[in-house]
Amino acid sequence: MERNLITGRELEAAELASLLDRADELKRGRAEREGGESLAGLTVALFFERPSTRTRISFQVGVSELGGSPLPMRGDELQLGRGESVGDTARMLSRYVHGVVVRSGSDELVEELAQEAELPVINGLTPRHHPCQALADLQTLKERFGSTVGLKVAYVGDGNNVARSLAILGRAAGLEVRVASPEGYRLEPGLAALDTDDPVEAAEGADAIYTDVWVSMGDEATAEQRRADLARFQIDAELLEAASPRAVVLHCLPAHPGEEITAEVLYGERSAVWDQAENRLHAQKALLETLLTR
Repeated sequence: MERNLITGRELEAAELASLLDRADELKRGRAEREGGESLAGLTVALFFERPSTRTRISFQVGVSELGGSPLPMRGDELQLGRGESVGDTARMLSRYVHGVVVRSGSDELVEELAQEAELPVINGLTPRHHPCQALADLQTLKERFGSTVGLKVAYVGDGNNVARSLAILGRAAGLEVRVASPEGYRLEPGLAALDTDDPVEAAEGADAIYTDVWVSMGDEATAEQRRADLARFQIDAELLEAASPRAVVLHCLPAHPGEEITAEVLYGERSAVWDQAENRLHAQKALLETLLTR
C-alpha cells in the first residue's frame, strides 16, 4: 500500500484484512497487559485544527503504547496559521518527525501535506473522508460476526464523510454497504451497493445499522433545516426490527439521543457502539505499525 491513508482507497483487500487481524492481536495484547515497542524511537505529530475526543485520545494513547512519542499540535500553534505554506510545513515536519496524523476542515490541506511530505500522513478526519473510523467499524463487525465478508450494513442519515469511508473501505472488506439518505444528502452514485431514500429498504435484513449526527461541526447555520430534512432517518426500535435478528447498532459518536438515534437503541443490548469507539485505538495502532514500520 501507499505510505499514506487519506481516503481509504490506498488499502487493498489483502492489506486491509492483514491490518484488521493485527488490530485484533493488539487488542488481545492490551487486555493481557502486554506492551509493544514497534514505534520505539519514532515521533508522530498529531495536528488538530478542530476539537476532538476519540481521534485525539486514541492516537495519543496508541502511539505511546507502541513505544513512540506523540506530539500534539493545534493549528494556532504553528506558523501555518500565520501564512506559512502547507508545502513548507510538510518539508519541515519531514525533518523532525516520522509520521503525521491530521484532523482538518480541508481535504485539500491534507492532500497537499501528503503530496509534499516525505513521511506517512494519516487523515484523522476531513469533510469528505474519515478512514480511521471505518477501520474501527470493520474491526467491530469482524469481532461480532467472525468475518466482514458478505455482511450487509445499512447506513441511515446524512451521506457524509463517515458514510463515504464506510462505503470505500467496506467494499474492500467484502461488505454490502447500503446508504439511505434524503435528496441533497446522498453520496455520489455508484459508491454504495444500494443508494436509496428509504431507511426501511436499506435496513431490510441488514447485519448492522449505522448512523451519525445530523448536525456536524460547520453545519450549525443550517441545523434546523438539516433536522427537518433528516427527521425520518432516525434509528429507533421500529427500524431495527426491519434488520436481521442478529443485527447490531453502530454510531461513530458523539451521539445526540432523540435525534439520529433513540436512547433506547443507543444504550440497548444490541448496541456495539462502545466496542466500536474502543476499536479506534486498536485499529489505529495497527495502521501506525503498517505505515511507519514496514
